Amino acid sequence: MTRVVLDTNVLVSALLKQHGAEATVLFLVTDKKLTWCVSPAIFAEYESVLRRPKFSSVPETYIAAFLTLAAEAESVQPTFRISKSPDEPDNRFLECAEAGKADYLVTGNKRHFPARWKTTKVVSARQLLEALSLTQPS
Repeated sequence: MTRVVLDTNVLVSALLKQHGAEATVLFLVTDKKLTWCVSPAIFAEYESVLRRPKFSSVPETYIAAFLTLAAEAESVQPTFRISKSPDEPDNRFLECAEAGKADYLVTGNKRHFPARWKTTKVVSARQLLEALSLTQPS
């Protein structure tokens, strides 16, 4: 099964736009078509970002559902630190991708990541769907 790490901006986009490519990626996770890898540091970032005041208009049930889904993902424990991204917190995603042997790191902000990290390709949600020969629902 295809293994993925999802940048926080993918979750935010899926939360705010329920019919976009990011939401389709999350649907594939819930449908067990993708294995979502999450480290403790990434889960903490998800929770911190989704609980920011600027998302207070989002129903708490949506945020709780996203966090529950993340908590049920495959937990990975990186045992090393990476300093490749110019945005330091993004290095946690590279660490998770390597520790989880992810096929893809999915992000809406590719400029903060190398095109590839070890065996992981860095792609947008749309590029992931294309790579998997899937399309997002209309």
